[in-house]
Amino acid sequence: MNTKIRISAVSYTNTKPFLYGIEHSDIINKIDLSLDMPSDCAQKLIDDKVDIGLIPVVAILSLPRWEIVSDYCIGASGPVNSVFIFSNCEIHEIKTLQLDPESRSSNNLARVLLKNYWKTDHQMIENASDYAASNDLHTAFVQIGDRTFGKKQQYKYVYDLAGEWQEFTGLPFVFAAWVANKPIPADFMDEFNRSMKLGLDHRADLLKELPQRADFDLEDYLMHKLDFDLTADKKKALHLFHEYIKAL
Repeated sequence: MNTKIRISAVSYTNTKPFLYGIEHSDIINKIDLSLDMPSDCAQKLIDDKVDIGLIPVVAILSLPRWEIVSDYCIGASGPVNSVFIFSNCEIHEIKTLQLDPESRSSNNLARVLLKNYWKTDHQMIENASDYAASNDLHTAFVQIGDRTFGKKQQYKYVYDLAGEWQEFTGLPFVFAAWVANKPIPADFMDEFNRSMKLGLDHRADLLKELPQRADFDLEDYLMHKLDFDLTADKKKALHLFHEYIKAL
């Protein structure tokens, strides 16, 4: 009988410290780990194909039963440098926003900020044919993750959504959290948290393994821009974000 805990995570650079910790500790022998797109992480948890997923926080709203099970998350206390609206015009002049096909959470964060913080009127487009290559003056797009590395220099107006959220609410932001759809043994979660901490403590070693880029500061990103501790303020921000989403 297979008693391994089934876990789904994403393979973006922002998750590498967690994966490093898992791969360098004994927890790897106690889990079935799959690396998926963020939306697939969430769907696997909804379909009970995994027990724990590192899922976008908006996907929590689709789960009939959920519990945040780790002391760690993918978060930021200020600009994160990998979740953006790229635009050819100032934010209040945007007429069309093309949404990122890979990220429901960041799309919803953009929608929340546009409605409540910037108070703009605009059209949303999903699955735009020219997604992420907007030449129209009044068309902007949301993009997240490794695909944004080095892209800030290419657009006149760039809005870091984690930084804008903090300006709006005074709170940090949580992009993804470790969420379970059933009770998980406490001793397993203690060991899992230790593996997360191990990875975070060895980010300098991890950075030596990652390909370096001339157009993006990976060290600053992993050591400073991302904030991995799931603090009380981050939990407060998560619940506030959920309330804003429900009111969209």
